[in-house]
Amino acid sequence: MKRLANQVAIVTGGAGGIGAATAKLFCEHGAKVVLVDLPDSPLNEVSKSLQEAIPGAEVICIPVNLANEASAAEVVSLVIEKWGQLDILVNNAGMRSYEPLADSTADVWNQILAVNLLSYVYMAREALPSLRKSKTGCIVNVSSTHAFHPRVGMGQYDVTKAGIVSLTKTLAYEEAQHQVRVNAICPGATLTPFHIKRAAEARKSGIEIDHQRYEQNLLKRWADPLEIAYPILWLASSEASFITGSCLMADAGTLG
Repeated sequence: MKRLANQVAIVTGGAGGIGAATAKLFCEHGAKVVLVDLPDSPLNEVSKSLQEAIPGAEVICIPVNLANEASAAEVVSLVIEKWGQLDILVNNAGMRSYEPLADSTADVWNQILAVNLLSYVYMAREALPSLRKSKTGCIVNVSSTHAFHPRVGMGQYDVTKAGIVSLTKTLAYEEAQHQVRVNAICPGATLTPFHIKRAAEARKSGIEIDHQRYEQNLLKRWADPLEIAYPILWLASSEASFITGSCLMADAGTLG
């Protein structure tokens, strides 16, 4: 059964990890998928691999920096021009910095807030008129288990992820009258190219995050990105039609 047949979905942060895995499942389940990521990201490679692996997959790429407010309107406009509808928004863009709050600067804070939180606001705002017209309109915001379990040296990231949880609930309350569902997913330790690269950067700053994340969940292992993408697929599907304002913990029972 194609759970997203005839639907159009935007996936931000779509060039790798959780975003690319989500796009794969969405394509397999019949959605037309719009991948959004930075201009220097491997968007085209991801799109090509999806089209080669999934017969009939319809994928387009939009390379933009979502930290720029105008980019959200550009993305949604291109989607409506291409397919005339928008049914699903997966907000997944993200970046990190590794430093104690005592050493943090306004520039770093502004960067991370723009990508991790404000881009979610901008994308939701621009997408909502189309989502309200859809009979199945929904938003899935990718937060983190560390919205609830902050870590040493990642204050800016963790604060934005907590903000996403609050944003999700506010949007759910406000959009219920339009039958638009809004939920968040909080992944735990997930082994993505993004994490591998950033973990190496953290070590240069004297911060060890691999051991912290790995040891704090009950299953004592990393998640594969597909293990996060499947719950996102469910939240976006009609199977979750009575779910809104929720925060799904996909974190193997992370304890703190």
